[in-house]
Amino acid sequence: MDTAADGPAEEIRRVPITHPDALRLVEEVQAEYVVRYGGRDDTPYDVAEFEQPRGAFFVAYRAGVPVATAAWRRRDDVEALGTRVTAEVKRMYVAPSARGHGLARRLLARLEVTAAAVGCEAMVLETGTAQPEAMALYESSGYARIDNFGHYRDSPRNRCYGKRLPGTSG
Repeated sequence: MDTAADGPAEEIRRVPITHPDALRLVEEVQAEYVVRYGGRDDTPYDVAEFEQPRGAFFVAYRAGVPVATAAWRRRDDVEALGTRVTAEVKRMYVAPSARGHGLARRLLARLEVTAAAVGCEAMVLETGTAQPEAMALYESSGYARIDNFGHYRDSPRNRCYGKRLPGTSG
């Protein structure tokens, strides 16, 4: 458990994507996508993609209340930064009540560490132009623009990023 300097006790737990807290927060991010993009994210996935060792799903709690999610899934079909041994960031979301305290950055770091621990060499992700704060987070965390991939690769609003993970060559 971590204690943020400017807030209550914080805990990041690995949970199944089907956990009730995960499902509630995923619905919150879907509602935000509707506001920002006019529709839900309909990227196909299988819940098994977020189970060890092919992925992970995390929920962050502040004072026992679920306030954020972050996940990754293995993507050997996406080549970026000289490797196909990639992990894709999914469902990065921080509830409005918990924003502005660095929680997204701590979750992103957790994703990087856990993906690297199972041999992933780079993280990749899709975001969009309606999420400028997400693009700023990724860019300030060392992510660089890469070729578009994924479900929304042909959308003019799509922005894809990648980052080599520590301890990997390239």
